[in-house]
Amino acid sequence: MDESSLNAYKQLFHALSLIPISHYVLAFTLIWALFLYNFLEIHFFQDLFCALRSAPVALTFHPSSHIYHGVVSKCRILHGSYFATPWLSSPHFQTAFLNFFGNPPVFSYKRQLFHASDGGTIALDWLTSSDVSRGTFEMNDAVSKDDTTPLVVVIPGLTSDSTSAYIKHLAFGMAKRGWNVVISNHRGLGGVSITSDCFYNAGWTEDIRIVIDYLHHHYPKAPLFAVGTSIGANILVKYLGEDREKVPVAGALAICSPWDLLIGDRFICRRLVQKLYDRAIAIGLQGYAKLHEPRYSRLANWEGIKKSCSIRDFDNSATCLVGKFETVDTYYRHCSSSSYVQNVSVPLLCISALDDPICTREAIPWDECRANKNIVLATPQHGGHLAFFEGITASSLWWVRATDEFLGLLHTSPHMHVQKAENSELQLSVGSSTDQGPYVNIAEDGMVATVGNEHASKNVVEHLPGLGKIHNKECDQMVSATEQKQYLMEAKSDIAANAAQVSGQCSNLQGAKSLDVIAPVKRCLNHLSRQNRKSMWVLAYIAIITSWPIVGSAFRIFSRKKLGNVSLATSHGR
Repeated sequence: MDESSLNAYKQLFHALSLIPISHYVLAFTLIWALFLYNFLEIHFFQDLFCALRSAPVALTFHPSSHIYHGVVSKCRILHGSYFATPWLSSPHFQTAFLNFFGNPPVFSYKRQLFHASDGGTIALDWLTSSDVSRGTFEMNDAVSKDDTTPLVVVIPGLTSDSTSAYIKHLAFGMAKRGWNVVISNHRGLGGVSITSDCFYNAGWTEDIRIVIDYLHHHYPKAPLFAVGTSIGANILVKYLGEDREKVPVAGALAICSPWDLLIGDRFICRRLVQKLYDRAIAIGLQGYAKLHEPRYSRLANWEGIKKSCSIRDFDNSATCLVGKFETVDTYYRHCSSSSYVQNVSVPLLCISALDDPICTREAIPWDECRANKNIVLATPQHGGHLAFFEGITASSLWWVRATDEFLGLLHTSPHMHVQKAENSELQLSVGSSTDQGPYVNIAEDGMVATVGNEHASKNVVEHLPGLGKIHNKECDQMVSATEQKQYLMEAKSDIAANAAQVSGQCSNLQGAKSLDVIAPVKRCLNHLSRQNRKSMWVLAYIAIITSWPIVGSAFRIFSRKKLGNVSLATSHGR
């Protein structure tokens, strides 16, 4: 390097040294602020601009949806705009503030212990409208069986329970409206120990099914609604899709659902900020496992649980082993609610923020929601995960107000879902003792223990001191005695008809043998014909067309032999 070049650098450094240090500090601060503004996805200036130019919540629905035209079209909150609390103008600020502070209202629940038929215990925490209106808490003030007050069942998110801030916001808001609220805590949460080898997971719908069935049977005059949050929303949508029109739920909401767990798993380890959430949730799952270490150490890989650094690690070491899933991806595919959206037959409002840092917008089943007339999807631009704080003091959650308005309008509309009577679709096996239990398909629902008839006959609901005990024997039975009796009577009539037909043609022994073969087939055919008679004609037509070449060939061979014998006999006669 020549001397002129060195002189140029010396002059440059000398000029830079003349700039005050405060200017360097200011420049560094501005660059760092821009980096954090983008990294933390802050949208303060965007909100400031949108205050001048309205940005309403995006709604996705079927053009002929009666839920939208009859209910959601009247919701002012959903047709308005959501503006986040100015000092929480970031999905990460909102989500963190919700988990560490949340500004929840102060009140107390009434605890009720629900004992499932497999021996598991579920904590049901009640907040009634009378508790909020009087501002007092009385243990003996139970809900009457003939009460017509609407009842809302809330399903918390992963590792969340009734004490979570967002759950308290929702429960207090609905009780203040004049409704009764019950939070169905997941097994092992809410301060209740695991009392069986069954653990909940992201797709385990049996617990909410038996709880909703119990509430429906015990409070038959109260309209029943359901609200699921995060993983609870995934469980709720999957349950609604599995049971379709048979669910006793009049309406439902899914708040910040992950929808597709496989896509969510790929998303949460994509960027540094998402990896922080992944690690934080894994720590929460480890804490849950430590509460129930004796069972987890026996059923799962305890060393792997302690070393888990992500949700996937925990699911690989615990959830898959307890739930009998082959791989983590198998578990995610099986338990994703996006596959059940098209089957939902209940008015369902789904709310998901497009900037949710945990449940990505990439997993939202847009087309499936648009194709189902019972679903309306609301997607605000901002809100974080289950946060949606609004107001200067961040004292309220936007989605709680939207939930309150939607359920209120749905309750007064003619569009509430009415449970349809179950058809007699039971396939009865005389020699089976496990088909009657509620937990039969272990691999499908991810549970460890199987329950037979002796356990499936009843569920025990236990109130804490002051609330008494209730024994509900019909709550969780899969088939009523009346339906079984009717089905057996039909089977007997089929057997009698077959016996009468066969006895005229064969001996008693042959008739009995043929009866054993024909009776089950006839029962199946009768069952199919009752469901769809047109299908029977189609099946008969297909059977004739497909079997005709074989029958025709056999007939031709038989004819040729017969004619040959006749001609041979004729020639001998001559």
